[in-house]
Amino acid sequence: MFESKTKTDLIIEVWEKLDCESVGRDELLSIETVVRDVYGESAVDPPMVVARLLADEGAELRHSELMQLHVERASDRPHDAAIQNLFDLTDLNTLDSSLRKAENLRKVLLSRNDNPGLRLLRDRAIEMKKVAISTANDPRRPEDLRRAQAEAAEWITLWLQSPELFENWVRLRRASDDFKRAFG
Repeated sequence: MFESKTKTDLIIEVWEKLDCESVGRDELLSIETVVRDVYGESAVDPPMVVARLLADEGAELRHSELMQLHVERASDRPHDAAIQNLFDLTDLNTLDSSLRKAENLRKVLLSRNDNPGLRLLRDRAIEMKKVAISTANDPRRPEDLRRAQAEAAEWITLWLQSPELFENWVRLRRASDDFKRAFG
């Protein structure tokens, strides 16, 4: 039925087949349905991303409908803001606290089968790991900060790979002579 080879092309193709000049709630929902059917739930972009793509293709946007859909979706995901502010790389103690909170949230999301929430949590952790690595590799930064950020990246990596082991691992890591020498 659809000939597109990429998700972006599919979105445009569906919009063109809808044969409408303006895009609002109904059109976005139709596009989401097709994208979900072809590529799966994880491929569905937020409404504003799709709207921007279609606007770039010449679609006239019905902004009030799009904003209403965006607000509805945002209220369905109350954890988004919490996840964005969850990780704190200020020092290893605050990171430890952040990762414990992240683990508690991960367990809640897992119990609710909230795969989008779990994906958002994981993506944010990966993003913060990249920040820590970048800081650790920045020769303009003080050596003690670079060392702490390298350690932080390791902690986040372990939490991402084996969250259920993290608490015991970090306790053992903090007790190690190597850690005490490096961080006091």
